[in-house]
Amino acid sequence: MPIRDLALALLIVAIWGVNFVAIKLGVADVPPLLLTGLRFLFAAVPAVFFVRPPKAPAILVAAYGVAIGVVSFGLLFVAIRIGMPAGLSSLVMQMQAVFTMALAALFLGERPLKVQILGALVAGGGIVVIGSGRLAGAEMLPLLMVVGAAAAWGVANLITKRAGRIDMLAFVVWSSLAAPLPLFALSWVLEGPTAIVAALTHPTVAAVGSLAFLSYLATIVGFGLWSALLGRHPAATVAPFSLLVPVFGMSSTWLFLGEPVSPLEAAGGALVFAGLMLNVFGPRLLAARRAPA
Repeated sequence: MPIRDLALALLIVAIWGVNFVAIKLGVADVPPLLLTGLRFLFAAVPAVFFVRPPKAPAILVAAYGVAIGVVSFGLLFVAIRIGMPAGLSSLVMQMQAVFTMALAALFLGERPLKVQILGALVAGGGIVVIGSGRLAGAEMLPLLMVVGAAAAWGVANLITKRAGRIDMLAFVVWSSLAAPLPLFALSWVLEGPTAIVAALTHPTVAAVGSLAFLSYLATIVGFGLWSALLGRHPAATVAPFSLLVPVFGMSSTWLFLGEPVSPLEAAGGALVFAGLMLNVFGPRLLAARRAPA
């Protein structure tokens, strides 16, 4: 990969990591379900007028929007609002790779390698370690919500597999149309019209900046550049860079938000990261060892 594309890949994952700072700042001033709905509304409009629809069945596009927008990011934003550290969330969300592997084995008949199963067990053990320090119900709930968000992301990944080879930017932009209305309805019921009106009529600088970052930088720019990289390089070369998202996520939330990480969370986080590394790089190492000299 040329230096220019390497720098571009690092820029994208840095944006996606700092994205968790933007979420934390945003949900402090805007009800989380409302903020999630606005994020997907502005990611879709006006982009849908400039980006061609993806070559995929409309039902899959809509299903992806519901899985990733309503369920995954809805749970994530609420979890961060009620106390889940944003940096730790960036790491736990990467469990989506493990859920994707498990769901693909269950529904698509894909057989994971033993090293991938080992990686999943190690990462799962890391989640248990993190959870053991959050046994009090008020602290455990946000963690479980982020694990649920990662599982929903795994479902979304399965939907993209069913869609086949697609323009990911177009898929993300058009699927974003499916998320706002359900999220606004949930916000109205669960967060209340008073909170919604207050957030919309008295927006703070932090809220506006957060929404702009989430909608345009993290979604349009991030996925646009990522799609460009996938067009120039094999997915196997590009995809592992996503493992750096929690590195940027945890370092940026520590730097900008002063989020502490307990020793137990650090140990659990290290296990999760090690499990993900096994899941991604284990098959390649085995293939390299089996290759004739």
